[in-house]
Order: sequence, then C-alpha cells, then structure tokens
Amino acid sequence: MTYSEQAQTGKKEYAALKEASPEVMGAFGDLHKANVKDGALTVKEKELIALGIAIATRCEGCILSHMNRLIKEGVNRDEVIETINTAVMMSGGPGTVYGGKALAYFDERQ
Repeated sequence: MTYSEQAQTGKKEYAALKEASPEVMGAFGDLHKANVKDGALTVKEKELIALGIAIATRCEGCILSHMNRLIKEGVNRDEVIETINTAVMMSGGPGTVYGGKALAYFDERQ
C-alpha cells in the first residue's frame, strides 16, 4: 500500500470514529480548527511543529495527515528535511525511521 493509500484509509477510519463518537471527535475537531489558523505562528509553522511531534512520537497517521496539510501550505523539501532533523534530534534512532517515512511520503506526493 502506498503512503497516499494509507492516508485515504486513515481518513475513512477517522470518519468512522467520528460517526461512532460524535461528541468527543467533534470537540477534537473544534480544538484543531481553533489552533490551525494564522496567529503568532503561521499555519505552515504550526503544521511543521505537528509533523516534528508526529515523527518523534512515531504516529504514522499523524505524519500523513500533517504532511497533507503542509503540502497544501506549500512546504518545500528542505523545510521537511529540517523538521525531520529536529525530530531526530529530539527522539533519536526511532526518529530516523519515522522521518524516513515522512520524507518518502513527501516525495511520493511530488
């Protein structure tokens, strides 16, 4: 399965969870909407932070989701690589594995 196919599967699973638990998932969605808008940090900067956290915490679904938003925000490969490097600094060896996945997904989408 490609990373793009995995991202589509994740969207379907999220939708099913939202249907099964509308109150909690609605609140999570509201939290996301409240944060992911330009403020002192741009949406792109916030999404780069989220990508770094996703890599450091080893959440493949989060990597795919935040990378999709970053691509919409016009992220370039160098920005992705610097974010991966920072995640590796904070998480060590596992960051290299999930950082590799993040870069592969970015490259797949280009």
